[in-house]
Amino acid sequence: DVGCEVLTMGQYLRPTSKHLPVVEYVTPDQFNYYGDIARKKGFLYVASGPLVRSSYHAADFHPVVRR
Repeated sequence: DVGCEVLTMGQYLRPTSKHLPVVEYVTPDQFNYYGDIARKKGFLYVASGPLVRSSYHAADFHPVVRR
């Protein structure tokens, strides 16, 4: 246990041609699978999907995490 309670996983999207290219597009089913694994590992809040970002629905998980 390293004290991490929240995990967000999202798809990297190349902002411009000067940035690294996308190697693989992960399917929503794969994100659901990864999210299930994370929940089984004990994360209190998991957001996992192609358009998820690190601040994704932060107000939703704020009351869930320990203080």
